[in-house]
Amino acid sequence: MNIEVWWMWIGLGVLFIIGEIFTAGFFLLWFGIAALVSGALAYLGVGFGWQGLTFVVVSGVLLAATRKLANRLTKKQPPGIGADRLIGKIGVVLEEIDNIKNTGRVRVDEDEWRADSETNEVISQGEMVKVIKLEGTRLIVKVKKEEG
Repeated sequence: MNIEVWWMWIGLGVLFIIGEIFTAGFFLLWFGIAALVSGALAYLGVGFGWQGLTFVVVSGVLLAATRKLANRLTKKQPPGIGADRLIGKIGVVLEEIDNIKNTGRVRVDEDEWRADSETNEVISQGEMVKVIKLEGTRLIVKVKKEEG
């Protein structure tokens, strides 16, 4: 058995761990740890079959053992927390909203936000708008209809 195979496992482990940094949730981290364990076994001269089996078992055990923790840490925020609290609120247009020109700012409560029109209509400065949803860092709004 070629002992240099341990480099493959170490490299794979590092790639999984780096991938974890750029993804949401705890998924790739456990594969990275399992690959590092398999790399240690390869360095010690353990056969490739045992290395593969170790990779599968260690990653499976880590995934199963931490599934509840990962779900708790990555669960969706309940409505009304963070920026979602703005949905349904009324604001005023500070800068004309024109999706084609990529312009538009609104003030909701004390905060100013970039905004897009839900219907792609141009909404003039000073108009009252209702927040429909949040997409990234922009509020999606529509003109507030007068009631009464």
